[in-house]
Amino acid sequence: MKNNIIKEVNALSRNLFEMSDFICCNPELGNNEFKAMEKLTSFLGSNGFSVETAVCSIPTAFKAVYDSGKPGPSIAYLCEYDALPGIGHGCGHNMIGTMSVGAAAALSKVLDETGGRVVVLGTPAEETNGAKVAMAEQGIFNDIDAAMILHPGDKTSESGASLAMDAIQFDFKGKSSHAAASPHEGINALDAVIMTFNGVNALRQHITPDARIHGIIKEGGKAANIIPDRAITQFYVRAGKKKYLKELVERVKDIARGAALMTGAQLEISNYELSYDDMNTNQTLSAAFSDNLRFIGIKAIEPARSSYGSIDMGNVSNVVPAIHPYIGISAAKPLVAHTTEFRDATLADTAHDALVKGAAALALTGYDVITDKELLSKIKEEFKRSIC
Repeated sequence: MKNNIIKEVNALSRNLFEMSDFICCNPELGNNEFKAMEKLTSFLGSNGFSVETAVCSIPTAFKAVYDSGKPGPSIAYLCEYDALPGIGHGCGHNMIGTMSVGAAAALSKVLDETGGRVVVLGTPAEETNGAKVAMAEQGIFNDIDAAMILHPGDKTSESGASLAMDAIQFDFKGKSSHAAASPHEGINALDAVIMTFNGVNALRQHITPDARIHGIIKEGGKAANIIPDRAITQFYVRAGKKKYLKELVERVKDIARGAALMTGAQLEISNYELSYDDMNTNQTLSAAFSDNLRFIGIKAIEPARSSYGSIDMGNVSNVVPAIHPYIGISAAKPLVAHTTEFRDATLADTAHDALVKGAAALALTGYDVITDKELLSKIKEEFKRSIC
């Protein structure tokens, strides 16, 4: 049966190449990925999937389902298809979406025999305000047994960890005045921002090595001779685990509150982007995926990479067993994500080869979860332990 699934993927290869290249050459920013959504959902519809768009009230999110009508597990493949401003698909999301729909289409060809259900979820805006957060919160994964997504990279590596992240904005309101003639009548909101940065810099010595705090001054005044009556700073606060992140965020907020007290400014605190959970890789599912990579001929699989980034797949992984591995697309030289070089590499023959193999490995892993009751039981038992 596995060889039949591989044949199905190979039969779709030309469609997959065309889809991936089209999305790459027509980049769209988060929540505006209408061309990409149309391309992916049209392919799924032509392969017998029922398609629903604008799910969770997100215009470019979608849900596509192939249900065998027989009892069995539900496997979800996740698509990303947003691009980066000025760069395009420098993170390879054109390949991510295509590998997932390819895997789902191939797996659907055997479901009438195996039973079960395959679901494809289109998840916009991963680079900014990740849709997976809202989708997880609204229960779209509640009937899913395992969720998978595969990311291109310079090397093939196992699914690993990511940092939990909060995006915090501090909006200080002061009082304007002439900076030379009557500075004593003003309240300097920019001073409060600078004190916040100084406090955060002092805090860094006392946080765990996995944590990261980095920010910008979004607004700092209008002219040097006017006391700034408004100043805004934004921070990303990250940590290896969500529990510690919550503690760290409160410490950062206390620094801003202290800065407001010292300057007399008023403070408003908000989140300017959605918060991401840490990635909770299901090691049992990850091992099954790596076995299938080897089955199709990929032997060089590196351990999980040490990542200090944050991904909205983390939120998914805390409600359902999930993996987020990487597949190498360049045999010639190392690649750095979020660059034009990475974008161009997704159009090369080596990337097309990786695309087909990635889709096949995803499909084979879905087949394993559906047909191997012991494997599914181990996946679920590990998941229960990991979220306690």
